[in-house]
Amino acid sequence: MRIDPAELFDEAPCGYVVFDRDGLIVEANEAFLRLLGLPRDEVVLVRSFPSLVTVGGRIFFDTHLMPMLDLSGRVSEVALELLGPDGERTPILLTANLLRTATRDAPLVRAIVFVARDRRRYETELLRAKLAAEEARAHADALAESLQQTLIPPTPPAIEGLAVAPAYRPAGDGREVGGDFYDVFQVGPEAWLVVLGDVCGKGIPAATVTTFVRHTVRALAMRCSDPGELLGQLDTALSLYPTDRFCTVVVLRLERGSNHWVLTGSAGGHPLPLLRDARGEVRELGCPGPLIGVLRHVVFTTFQHVLRPGETLTLFTDGVTEARRESELYGAERLVDLLTRSDPDPAVITATIVDEVLRFQDGNPRDDIAVVTIAAQARP
Repeated sequence: MRIDPAELFDEAPCGYVVFDRDGLIVEANEAFLRLLGLPRDEVVLVRSFPSLVTVGGRIFFDTHLMPMLDLSGRVSEVALELLGPDGERTPILLTANLLRTATRDAPLVRAIVFVARDRRRYETELLRAKLAAEEARAHADALAESLQQTLIPPTPPAIEGLAVAPAYRPAGDGREVGGDFYDVFQVGPEAWLVVLGDVCGKGIPAATVTTFVRHTVRALAMRCSDPGELLGQLDTALSLYPTDRFCTVVVLRLERGSNHWVLTGSAGGHPLPLLRDARGEVRELGCPGPLIGVLRHVVFTTFQHVLRPGETLTLFTDGVTEARRESELYGAERLVDLLTRSDPDPAVITATIVDEVLRFQDGNPRDDIAVVTIAAQARP
């Protein structure tokens, strides 16, 4: 079967137009003429290509399109708008190159024109979706920031005879809600509870579980003086909560003595607190316990210690020891060495840990960092 080249040219699925250096149209196919809504004798050798586009397109033709063709011999996907007889605008994409012939001193320009209505519609929808996503992200960031403030007490309470220095640094740029939390509150005339925990995951779902855990601990602390018993009841409550998330928690109950604090505590799947004695030696305090909200019929062990002046106790989440720089972890050994060398002031210890872990990760932590350091203070 023989195919007529003229038919291929005229019935191509796109407009095809040839114009000279001044823009005068010397040839056009039927598809291009249908785009204009004009007969051939009103276009070919009558009109210039710039006269068929908007004012902005004419300026672009003279200042950019032709200079680019002269420079590189080709332009691709230039966005323009054709003007119909009734002033209707048709968005198009134009791809063109120079055509040199033996019969002309100056080259011609041959161009392919595609209607871009669907693309323009797609780009408009894409822009609308992008703006909606940005607005939703801004709203989520504001919600996350507000929610974050409800999870972390802004300042620890002032407790006579006990120094408490907490710090919290969210992961990344600090806008994403994480699962780390701490709390310090009074449970009796001479008794206080210090809690540090980490709910797995991030975002609003993790934050809702974090809020549940924190408030459940506060409620249980009013009737459970034994931290191990408290964690057991928290484990039961979380297993009944409609979530598949678990958490790790360490709870310390401190009761004031004459010149010391009697400490009882329990850990559920959480890194054990680090005790720094008056000589600067560091060791773990307590014994490991199971994760909260994972297994049934678990037992949490309560440990005891008398916290005296000169000693500090540091609680931390895994965002400290598991901080990663490429394939290297910050690790427990670095943390112990830091505590050994640090000033015994709890505020200095907490600030130094956070600064060192951030520096280890070049200021971009992949996980939340929460630290609480406490120390008994001698009475005057």
